[in-house]
Amino acid sequence: MRDTFPRPHLSIAFFFTLLLAAFPSYAVVSAPVISVHDGDTLTVLIDHHPLRVRLTDIDAPELRQSFGTRSRQSLSDLCFGKSAALDVRSHDRYGRTLAQVTCAGTDANAEQVRRGYAWIFTRYARADSHLYTLQSEARAAHRGLWSDPAPTPPWHWRRKGR
Repeated sequence: MRDTFPRPHLSIAFFFTLLLAAFPSYAVVSAPVISVHDGDTLTVLIDHHPLRVRLTDIDAPELRQSFGTRSRQSLSDLCFGKSAALDVRSHDRYGRTLAQVTCAGTDANAEQVRRGYAWIFTRYARADSHLYTLQSEARAAHRGLWSDPAPTPPWHWRRKGR
């Protein structure tokens, strides 16, 4: 006799929700990076399923914003085609996995800030984060977006309606 109830399908997001429940502080997962959406979002492949990952504590320029494509290229150079270690923190309202990402031994979150291709997302980053020092150094050296005399943070750019 056939089962009349549909079998539940565990989505990747649901899998990570369960994983986070089991390990409330964090969960570390390794996976290959198959695409880079922008300077703070990439996609990895886990068990043949793509998973969109948002890098925690940073906010990169939007693609149509000044330095947006350069920021994306920087993250691509760091991570595309490489194995990423994801220190999973949580999920955002769009269903993306939020993680600290390390590609080929490089902290991608910090490197984007150091190169001047992302701001610290002060709304979420801890006050004692080492990212503040990296951002100050990038600003002083006029690296990346800091070469613009008045760069617009992406959260302001989004609020203005692009």
